[in-house]
Amino acid sequence: MEEEKVILVNTKDEPIGLMPKMEAHEKAVLHRAFSVFIMNNKGETMLQQRAKDKYHSPLLWTNTCCSHQRDGETNIQAGKRRLMEEMGFSTELRELFSFIYKAPFDNGLTEHELDHVMMGHYNDSPQINPEEVEGWKWMQPSEIQQDIAQNPDTYTAWFKIIFERFYDYLTDNKSAHES
Repeated sequence: MEEEKVILVNTKDEPIGLMPKMEAHEKAVLHRAFSVFIMNNKGETMLQQRAKDKYHSPLLWTNTCCSHQRDGETNIQAGKRRLMEEMGFSTELRELFSFIYKAPFDNGLTEHELDHVMMGHYNDSPQINPEEVEGWKWMQPSEIQQDIAQNPDTYTAWFKIIFERFYDYLTDNKSAHES
């Protein structure tokens, strides 16, 4: 199976080429990515625990799902595809914002991503893909914020960045899917 390619972008999110995913992480090249946050009627966020065999950040808690867009795929299409692949359900998504971050990992790889953050709404239990996801849970944003402060090493780098920078935005937009 051919290695998945990521879309290399400039800081304006304009595509400038494709590169195998692992090579992009080895070279710390800026590429397009997305993070999906699913909320329920109680204002809780669905978190996933990454599978133990992930090549970085295994067993860490993070947002509902995240990955990389494929060439020719919109942000929303990519988010819906990955939500189904990882969590086993589909729902409408709305893009909220994007930002650039760079996070080196202990294994020598670096995430350097222009991350598109999306939100959706769902009230049921997911049907997780055990190759991608170890576990999941619902948590209130205030509980997540408190847990990150007490146990920062149990969360992914990008999730902590999103939560720190955009906590108010996420809590203010809990019901954005209804508009």
